[in-house]
Amino acid sequence: MFRPLMTYQQVVDVVGAAVFFLISMLFTAVPLGYWTGVGTTRSLLIATILSAGFAVALGIRRWSPPLALTLAWAMAIAQMLFGLPPLPANVAIFGVLYVTAAYGSRLLFWLGFGSSLLGAAAITVYLIVPPLVRGGWSLEGAIQTNLLIGITVFFSAALALLLSWTVGALVRTAFRARDNRLAQERAEAETAVEAERNRIARDMHDVVAHSLAVVIAQADGARYAATADPAAAAASLEAIGSTARSALADVRLLLTQLRHSQADGPQPTIADLEQLYAQVRAAGVDLRVDVDPMPRSEPPAAVQLAVYRILQEALTNALRHGDGGRVDVRLAWHPDAVELEVRNRRGVVESPRGGHGLMGMNERAALVGGRVNAGPQADENGRPDWFVVSARLPIGGTT
Repeated sequence: MFRPLMTYQQVVDVVGAAVFFLISMLFTAVPLGYWTGVGTTRSLLIATILSAGFAVALGIRRWSPPLALTLAWAMAIAQMLFGLPPLPANVAIFGVLYVTAAYGSRLLFWLGFGSSLLGAAAITVYLIVPPLVRGGWSLEGAIQTNLLIGITVFFSAALALLLSWTVGALVRTAFRARDNRLAQERAEAETAVEAERNRIARDMHDVVAHSLAVVIAQADGARYAATADPAAAAASLEAIGSTARSALADVRLLLTQLRHSQADGPQPTIADLEQLYAQVRAAGVDLRVDVDPMPRSEPPAAVQLAVYRILQEALTNALRHGDGGRVDVRLAWHPDAVELEVRNRRGVVESPRGGHGLMGMNERAALVGGRVNAGPQADENGRPDWFVVSARLPIGGTT
């Protein structure tokens, strides 16, 4: 029933309604001869009240389109009942019909359309029938002249009223298109923010999980070597400190990106793989890496990041769930794709079949159009003693 308006909109509507009332009274009084002594005080009073009613309807049209339409109809009916001629204040009807189409509800939208046709019919009847009654009915005149005049008046009034309603309908369509565009832009922005947060969450998981796995392995080794080999224990503690400091720096970088999403920090590349291998070997893992063939040129940054993160997660799983023995890494940089494989023997605790780690690897591969397969693999005796993570990532858009 009521629409919220800004203060300046309310002021504009009130001032506009007041100016409209004054101008309409000026053009009402002069033609009727009220300033020259022609006409009656009663007619002037009724015309003033009706003009004020139309002005009020015009002033509240944006604040309450249903109330404005009701008031405009009430004033028009009263005008016809009192037998007054068309008034300048009737122009307010066009503004009321405009807002019913532009701002009204769906019901009011069609009520405005019906009011245009019904109003045109009322105008036609009001302007044609009373003169015929006063002048006497003439069958021949009614058929040949009055009917033609009535049709002309109806279509002229309907065209004028529907024109204002149609303009409002066009504005309504423009507003709806604008709202849809803004909603789409907001949805796209929210999707981009969510994707960025998911990327940061994956990076955080990769960094923390890998670093903690290395720290745990080093801590266990330092505990066992504390009495037998103090030098090895010291080396393990040094590796723990180095890994923790590196993880802390990565976490700080990711948190900075989370606070300032527009500032993307540097991402790992295949040049950082040697440091990753060194951390795993420092944890006491017999890591063997085979790269054949080598990359012939600089791979895309997205592919390098995906390779690094998939290897990081796969090696972390080998540290956490493997038997502590040998871990094999194979990389093959073909012209159209890179293939990688991480193979380790499963420990007492089985390697996971799901979880955030494997989900993260799948998401990393999917971002560059690749795929990841992870699961147990049987040995030569048919026992599922191996856990293998394999991936194929396209280079240059081919799979």
